[in-house]
Amino acid sequence: MKIVIINYGAGNIQSIKFAIERLGYKAVLSHDADEIKTADKVIFPGVGEASSAMKKLRESGLDSLIPQLTQPVLGICLGMQLMCNSSEEGHTKGLGIFDVDVVKFSPGVKVPQIGWNQIAKLKSDLFENVEENSHIYLVHSFYAPICGETIAETEYGINYSAALKKDNFYGTQFHPEKSSDVGERILGNFLGSV
Repeated sequence: MKIVIINYGAGNIQSIKFAIERLGYKAVLSHDADEIKTADKVIFPGVGEASSAMKKLRESGLDSLIPQLTQPVLGICLGMQLMCNSSEEGHTKGLGIFDVDVVKFSPGVKVPQIGWNQIAKLKSDLFENVEENSHIYLVHSFYAPICGETIAETEYGINYSAALKKDNFYGTQFHPEKSSDVGERILGNFLGSV
């Protein structure tokens, strides 16, 4: 199986690569369109600021490629947020895969949210053998509200989307590669059964 991690200069990609290797798979880091198109599974990571990350995607043409992919694609953290319609961070137009707008946490909560939290209302084969209220690791200041494509929720002042799914596209606000055994199981489900 060919797994490609999209390398566009806005990802914490080594930890994802190591997590995949721990599961017994190999992954290629690439920004080459042909390599990404021929992958069996694609991981779209992201750490940093939305508008500068989108600028990098536009410069490389990946902004038009990613929404056209037909194999399973997993967006992680900022990767998931960029797959939404827009983000308040830098007033950024997103890839428009998930029909929701990313917004900033209200002034009443400390940002960024950093640390462990629980996921609930799990839907989708991405969470096969994952128990309700399992703990996952998050680092972010913006979030996707609950919408028709929400497949997991978490709470930080309000309930919001911990994961999204539409067709072959999946997104997790949390970092599965940093979420211990639960994250490993979720990553394994994406690489194995979805």
